[in-house]
Amino acid sequence: MASISKLVIPSPVSSSSVSGSLKFRPLQPKCLIDFHSRDVFNARVSSSRLSVRNDVGRGSLIVRCSQLEGNGSQIQRTTLHDLYEQGGQSPWYDNLCRPVTDLLPLIASGVRGVTSNPAIFQKAISSSNAYNDQFRELVQAGKDIESAYWELVVKDIQDACKLFEPIYDETDGGDGYVSVEVSPKLADDTVGTIEAAKWLHKVVNRPNVYIKIPATAPCIPSIKEVISLGISVNVTLIFSISRYEAVIDAYLDGLEASGLSDLSRVTSVASFFVSRVDTLIDKLLEKIGTPEALDLRGKAAVAQAALAYQLYQRKFSGPRWEALVKKGAKKQRLLWASTSVKNPAYPDTLYVSPLVGPDTVSTMPDQALQAFIDHGVVSRTIDSNVSEAEGIYSALEKLGIDWGYVGSQLELEGVDSFKKSFDSLLDSLQEKANSLKLVSL
Repeated sequence: MASISKLVIPSPVSSSSVSGSLKFRPLQPKCLIDFHSRDVFNARVSSSRLSVRNDVGRGSLIVRCSQLEGNGSQIQRTTLHDLYEQGGQSPWYDNLCRPVTDLLPLIASGVRGVTSNPAIFQKAISSSNAYNDQFRELVQAGKDIESAYWELVVKDIQDACKLFEPIYDETDGGDGYVSVEVSPKLADDTVGTIEAAKWLHKVVNRPNVYIKIPATAPCIPSIKEVISLGISVNVTLIFSISRYEAVIDAYLDGLEASGLSDLSRVTSVASFFVSRVDTLIDKLLEKIGTPEALDLRGKAAVAQAALAYQLYQRKFSGPRWEALVKKGAKKQRLLWASTSVKNPAYPDTLYVSPLVGPDTVSTMPDQALQAFIDHGVVSRTIDSNVSEAEGIYSALEKLGIDWGYVGSQLELEGVDSFKKSFDSLLDSLQEKANSLKLVSL
């Protein structure tokens, strides 16, 4: 991944407690990242090593594969390790493209999972030649364009799952997931989404894959059914607390309907989108234009997220939840998505640092990940001032902000954006097929 090579590595962080068999020391001008847990990684990542040169600018990583043997240099501890070990939050990476081995230095730096979506694959496939050989073979073998697309995607997901399997195994299925989304064209199709999820789960065939299903009203029953079949799900495009509660209920209903005696391998995350909330509400506040309204810009998203965490704590407690825990059920973790800052006037960790809390995930694109590694601070912030969050939420309502409208509008925009990315990618693949002088199908 070209953008990974720009990842900033901060000054060393001292720590007396380092989990696992990995040891850390300050980054040298030239070093080799070596995974010492050979019994876990060797079988999955072959015998290759990663050579990381600190040649360009402050802390820039240039990654190349090497077959050299030897002990190598020890990897460096980053803020992401602290985020997980001290904050209880799993840092994931919101991006995926070839070669997937570019994820290895990120895994070493503390990344514990990956999310993808149609927009990510549209950018990856249309802007890279890394997919050409496989694509050529698929189309020459008679695959239509959309079928070829899914085979490209499935290979990337399978390869990424292999890299994260050690984390999945070490956490007993608690972490180390890679997410792949059903076609965005199915956002209003309950049955179609169920069938697509079953198909993706079968063809990827990895224990640590999450099938992404949008939290649209027609897909809420899909989530319940897919969970009841024992398929782990990443519920995406959640923009409101009311829809989030429906998502939790679908997860609980699915677990209860599964009939499984052991629920420990059926897991889920609920992807609550953050920055897009501020993008929309800030525009509404600017239209209102009063000093009180303008003062609330940049505060809505984090406030709503904090209240979502309160709902999470309430729903995953009490007799109903305890009955499921006895069967091995795991909480559906809240995952903060859309964590990159859209307004350059805001701090670049605005949608990461204030949302740190136990049993959560933060998936970060390059911008947010780089910023948090460089100057993020780990502290439990998600419920440090709930009363302030409640005050902001209420103040916005008093100004005429309709949270129901905000959620519905953002959902429509999100689904439409992914559909456009999907269609654009298929068009790009058709053009690529033509440019490769392949038969148009």
